[in-house]
Amino acid sequence: RRVLEAAKRANQTGHFIWMGSDSWGSKISPVLHLEEVAEGSVTILPKRVSVRGFDRYFSSRTLDNNRRNIWFAEFWEENFHCKLSRHALKKGSSIKKCTNRERIGQDSSYEQEGKVQFVIDAVYAMGHALHNMHKNLCPGKVGLCPRMDPVDGVELLKYIRNVNFSGIAGTPVTFNENGDAPGRYDIYQYQIRNSTPEYKVIGQWTDHLHLKVENMLWPGGGSQLPSSICSLPCKPGERKKLVKGIPCCWHCERCDGYQYQLDEFHCKRCHFNERPNENHTSCTPIPIIKLEWSSPWAVVPVFIAIVGIIATLFVVITFVRYNDTPIVKASGRELSYVLLTGIFLCYATTFLMIAEPDLSTCSLRRIFLGLGMSISYAALLTKTNRIYRIFEQGKKSVSAPRFISPASQLVITFSLISLQLVGVCIWFIVDPSHSVIDYEDQRTTNPHFARGILKCDISDLSLICLLGYSMLLMVTCTVYAIKTRGVPETFNEAKPIGFTMYTTCIVWLAFIPIFFGTSQSAEKVREEGREDLALSMSLGASVSLGMLYMPKVYIILFHPEQNVPKRKRSLKAVVTAATMSNKFSQKGGFRPNGEAKSELCENLETQALATKQTYVSYSNHA
Repeated sequence: RRVLEAAKRANQTGHFIWMGSDSWGSKISPVLHLEEVAEGSVTILPKRVSVRGFDRYFSSRTLDNNRRNIWFAEFWEENFHCKLSRHALKKGSSIKKCTNRERIGQDSSYEQEGKVQFVIDAVYAMGHALHNMHKNLCPGKVGLCPRMDPVDGVELLKYIRNVNFSGIAGTPVTFNENGDAPGRYDIYQYQIRNSTPEYKVIGQWTDHLHLKVENMLWPGGGSQLPSSICSLPCKPGERKKLVKGIPCCWHCERCDGYQYQLDEFHCKRCHFNERPNENHTSCTPIPIIKLEWSSPWAVVPVFIAIVGIIATLFVVITFVRYNDTPIVKASGRELSYVLLTGIFLCYATTFLMIAEPDLSTCSLRRIFLGLGMSISYAALLTKTNRIYRIFEQGKKSVSAPRFISPASQLVITFSLISLQLVGVCIWFIVDPSHSVIDYEDQRTTNPHFARGILKCDISDLSLICLLGYSMLLMVTCTVYAIKTRGVPETFNEAKPIGFTMYTTCIVWLAFIPIFFGTSQSAEKVREEGREDLALSMSLGASVSLGMLYMPKVYIILFHPEQNVPKRKRSLKAVVTAATMSNKFSQKGGFRPNGEAKSELCENLETQALATKQTYVSYSNHA
């Protein structure tokens, strides 16, 4: 009753279908004023009949003729609402003293208890067991014999379980191996028909179930059977987690993450290159992606590379067309063509970076990824080193420094480039090139977004080692550019090379955080940020092409009047003039404040200007 009251307070009327044991049975008291909550409840009662003669016997019992029952006095007080002892009466209480003239069934309501039949059968079962035990252990004797004094309870239990007689209601009394009597039950349902509640017999149990489903009604008056299970079946992709001690009840747990439903009770993780399907019942291959040519991350670098290649070829064609003009000669034709080759390779590497990774593509990436930069910076380093050595030599003597001829410059440049190629060859021997599918970089929390990235086996550490030599050449070239920053502005491209290296360093310094930051981003379908590298290489090549060669092409094509030879002087004169220019330029800084320039200073400045022209003439001659 209290459970029904709790369900009513929780506003759960009609939510539960109650199953009641024979303690509930067909009683009115548990459901009084709770009829709506108890509607549809199914209860049981043992099959029983009223024992004839028991009502007459029991109603004749009084305190005088039933003294052997020690609980009868308590029953008498409870049944007649009185007290047998005057001392138990409380002052002002409405309870009276029992007179012993009360009669059961006359002064109180009476109905035969439903279990009387079973109590009588239980007593007879004990009697039959003792009778059979006495007959076997004490044959022909009256009373207890030594073998039954005292009675062995374990032995007596065997005789109780073996009794077989007809009970007070005419039904057989037997026990199974577990000591249970055969169940015979009437099945009731508490129904409300036309606003009238009642217990209605809907079936019975005698060895097996007899149920009249058509006679059943459920909350609301419907005949549709409610779900009658402890746990609902689990959905696809869910495993059963059994409730401890209740094997027919379970909780459904979702196979989450990269797990799939192996069987009814277990989940298993998919293979590293697989992910679960939508309902987690099986595994499917993880989609493999690569950088597509139509992707915005590829279109921009490819567009810049195409423009750069066209511009580079245009410069090469212009230089070949005007190969013998002073400006082309002054720029050092041999190293210029080497440098333009490196710039072309930097642009062309973009296409290798975007192309679908396979054995040939990955091998070419290893070769040309650092080769274009090495060629470019080796040529620039050779140029800046040549300028630096010429002017450093001029401070010490008037003799020309060694290895400044075009052939020597080419040997130095190709020696520097060969170191890069040797490193790449060693890399091929130690770790042959191949393409791989990376499933870890894009292994997101949600398997639906998991992707495998097809890429070359070039790790970030390998990339750093591959580009490290080119970076070393770039830094060294920048150092020489800083050292030659004091050279007069027209001395063989010293200042344009310096500006080129400063800008290039800025580009690559910006590339490092961008590359290592975006390569770990799971939000962008990209191949480890390789397009960032291609873009940085193209920008570095564009800086060199724009600052070193575009001004020359502009003069060659649009101002040919400036593309004329200068007066030639010997190398000795060049070095001497350059040295004197440097010395007097330093002394010029110590002139008294406000003092006008002397004629000597003016002559020296004029001589320095002539030195610039002479150096250019020497380059043309070389």
